[in-house]
Amino acid sequence: MKKNTFTLIVFILLGLLAGSIVSQLLSSVEEVSFLTKSTAIEWHPKADLQILKYDLYFQVKLNLISLIGLVCAIWIYRKL
Repeated sequence: MKKNTFTLIVFILLGLLAGSIVSQLLSSVEEVSFLTKSTAIEWHPKADLQILKYDLYFQVKLNLISLIGLVCAIWIYRKL
């Protein structure tokens, strides 16, 4: 498989998504609650330029299981 930036980004997104899904599945287990607590990172750029006005909202929610998924995805990418 050809390694390029697009492939790395796809692997990173899939790793974060897999970690998020596992985190939601484990949210009801009390013993691993420290792994499933999320922290939100938000960015809200906006501008009014008289002819163009935009208002964007980006939010990333990370937890330890998502970061583990990210590390696993990068490890798998490097093994290709």
